[in-house]
Amino acid sequence: MANHLYYGDNLAVLRESIRDESVDLIYLDPPFNSNASYNVLFKGGDGAQSAAQIEAFDDTWHWNDSAEEAFGEVMRGGNAAASTMLRAIRSFLGDNDMMAYLAMMAVRLIELHRVLKPTGSLYLHCDPTASHYLKILLDAVFGATNYRNEIVWLRSRNPKGSQHGVKQLGKSTDTIFYFVKSASAPLYRERIMRPLTSTEIEEKYAFVDEVGRWDDGPVMRSGSMGDRENLVYEYKGFTPGPAGWRMEIEKLKELDRKGNLYWTSTGRPRRKLRPEDDKGTTISNYWDDIPPLNSQAKERLGYPTQKPVALLERILNASSNPGDVVLDPFCGCGTTVHAAQKLGRQWVGIDVTHLAIGLIEKRLRDAFPGVEFTTHGVPQDIGGARELAARGKYHEFEKWALSLIAAQPGNLSKKGADKGIDGNLWFGAKSEGRAIVSVKAGGNVGVGMVRDLRGVIEREGAGVGILLTLTEPTRPMLTEAAGAGQYELPGFAPVPRLQIVTVEEAMRLRDRALRLPARRDDAFKRAVVEKDPGAQGRLDL
Repeated sequence: MANHLYYGDNLAVLRESIRDESVDLIYLDPPFNSNASYNVLFKGGDGAQSAAQIEAFDDTWHWNDSAEEAFGEVMRGGNAAASTMLRAIRSFLGDNDMMAYLAMMAVRLIELHRVLKPTGSLYLHCDPTASHYLKILLDAVFGATNYRNEIVWLRSRNPKGSQHGVKQLGKSTDTIFYFVKSASAPLYRERIMRPLTSTEIEEKYAFVDEVGRWDDGPVMRSGSMGDRENLVYEYKGFTPGPAGWRMEIEKLKELDRKGNLYWTSTGRPRRKLRPEDDKGTTISNYWDDIPPLNSQAKERLGYPTQKPVALLERILNASSNPGDVVLDPFCGCGTTVHAAQKLGRQWVGIDVTHLAIGLIEKRLRDAFPGVEFTTHGVPQDIGGARELAARGKYHEFEKWALSLIAAQPGNLSKKGADKGIDGNLWFGAKSEGRAIVSVKAGGNVGVGMVRDLRGVIEREGAGVGILLTLTEPTRPMLTEAAGAGQYELPGFAPVPRLQIVTVEEAMRLRDRALRLPARRDDAFKRAVVEKDPGAQGRLDL
């Protein structure tokens, strides 16, 4: 299957592009617009939320024709348990946003069940807003006997809602439901042992010798383990009883050579257990050892709901093997596909926003130089870009073009005109600089467009203007742009105040096609290069 990134509605992609029983592991973190910040992909320079990601789901989680159609598909489908359960939930909830969300999720969960192998596992990540309803749907689709765990992840040690005067307890955890397709699905618990902390090592390995810390352990088998004639032999004048030693003589000699065999005052042999041989402790369903990403985390890319790679690595190590296929149908900023690439899994990511697709492409290429994957549903060359523009879906072209240079959409909401602002970029050490982007998809371009953009940046008090055009600029346009002069941010080299960038250049160079002083880091930050893509990430405890 190799690696594939899809732009589009995950329901359509699942039905049209993913075969039955072809996926080994599914992780999904489906958005629910109970809190606007949950779906926000970007924030402005002043911290204000952007409508870009919210707009992508604006028509999804409301009860409308699409929700009614999704409900009808479940009713007419072959999963009787799912249709019965969804009908019962609707009789209780009525036709509202929550019901629309559950109808949309139900039809997708049925498709996810279809593409999962009999040995496959599914992990659904959610917050308390809809977790109780989602668990009921999962029971119906996968079968209650295939429920394995409700994993509780401690995502915050300083939860909101715990301040004085707030009449509810702080919300500090997320829920991850773990289901399997059948009883044959594996769980590799030994791969996800939690390493001991330094304090735990000191407590458990309290003795110290010239080699290091150690703890006392047996080297002979107990009588309850049964007789083992082949393990009964003499070593340094000592012969154990009929149960024998715990190892063959060559391993016992090696243990002794390493200083890990000692003799008690009564002359009986014992083993010195070392912390470096300790695999750690078995984890339960309460995960408090993987901290959320703070604002200073190296892997943070500026996506508010970004999950730590270590969280996804634990899930992938627990339920998949190298070469297995991992699917994330709501892949957001791409943490799942990043972890899959790092651990040698094949992967499929799907997202409905051009912004997310652009971020994932950049993240993977930054972290894994030479990585190979195929992006579907977006232009791959200038011919494809012209075809997208020619379809008449200007806003789709605009959002895709902005994603090439990692720009935040300007006024893409349905309220009012864009006022000449198609996108924004923030730069400067304190995000004090702003660049306004104007996207032009038409074949007729002229100097008036440059003048208009200059008027917009002057009206808005922005430092730089970017004209992103599908058509090559004319000489008078270049002359007019050069006449706008330079913009200089204190402490940085001056840059052209008006810049004209072609879509073809942006496709080739991405955000390097622009010249901005100290571009802000928390929009599309460069991912850290993975030095050893095949190695499992260590947890910072």
